[in-house]
Amino acid sequence: MQIPRTAPDRDPERLVRDYADLVLRVCYTYLRSTADAEDVCQDTLTKLICREEPFRDAGHERAWVIRVASNACKNLLRDRGAHPEADLDAVPEPVAPQGPGEDALRRRDDRVLNAVMALPLPQREAVYLHYYEGYPTRQIAAITGSTDVAVRRRLSRARARLREDLMGEYDDFPA
Repeated sequence: MQIPRTAPDRDPERLVRDYADLVLRVCYTYLRSTADAEDVCQDTLTKLICREEPFRDAGHERAWVIRVASNACKNLLRDRGAHPEADLDAVPEPVAPQGPGEDALRRRDDRVLNAVMALPLPQREAVYLHYYEGYPTRQIAAITGSTDVAVRRRLSRARARLREDLMGEYDDFPA
């Protein structure tokens, strides 16, 4: 097996340090599977490290990484539809004991995450990139290959659906 060469101006350790967590989170929002997200994350980081063409700036590099990861996830989802498989994530894992207030916060966070993950993919993608990664709608449009208006519409519909799904859940918790 031949090891791919890295571009001379790229430090693989920096790239992994800067992007591994981001790529893993992006992939998980698509795939809902830690193992699949880790596989796509590794492939994406390998492509980044081996890319020889320079980036214009750090923002271009970050957008490229997200775009490659999201496209890889979409390809995996498309392939998964053609080749169904058994879900091994259904086996429960042991949970560490929690403090009295932590349990309520954990349930709230789980409910929010489940509500976000239940959104249709375009809305889930827009919510993740906007609220978790801090991208403005114009950059999300460039990353996802859609228009700024479409991204704003997706965010608006996602907020309305989340508001409806989570009605009354957070009256007792600080924002």
